[in-house]
Amino acid sequence: MSQGSTILKLIALPIAIILICLGVMTILGGHITPGGGFQGGAMIAAGVILCILVYGLEESPLKFSHEYIAILENVGALGYVILGLVGLFVAGSFLYNVGADFYNLVPGFIQNIFHYPDPTNAGIVPYLNIFVGLKVLVGLSAIVIAFVGFKKLGEENS
Repeated sequence: MSQGSTILKLIALPIAIILICLGVMTILGGHITPGGGFQGGAMIAAGVILCILVYGLEESPLKFSHEYIAILENVGALGYVILGLVGLFVAGSFLYNVGADFYNLVPGFIQNIFHYPDPTNAGIVPYLNIFVGLKVLVGLSAIVIAFVGFKKLGEENS
């Protein structure tokens, strides 16, 4: 059941794509600019939510199945925890930045895994931004999907 007008349906998907692209750019540049995982994930979720509100849950061009949402959420959570545990086991501190290694606690071969040839090397921070962005995207999208689904269920029972 869609509530959007023809004009909204015409413009919602291009705006959603722009929002998603800006969100990805914010996540990937979050270690050198203001923003990061949370802000980028919220921007991507805004694009998904826009399509859900305009097209409806069933007709939305950006559909997230339950399995897809579960996989994204698990990847985000596990990635964050794994990066934290790498720092804990290698340097003795959870989420220690093993790529930048400011205190020379990390062996060279492990530091090379997370170090990339960039003058603005931030170590594990870009990876953390990606995982946080996934968690925020899934969390905000799931809330709206649940609310729209509950509304539809309530309308069917009435």
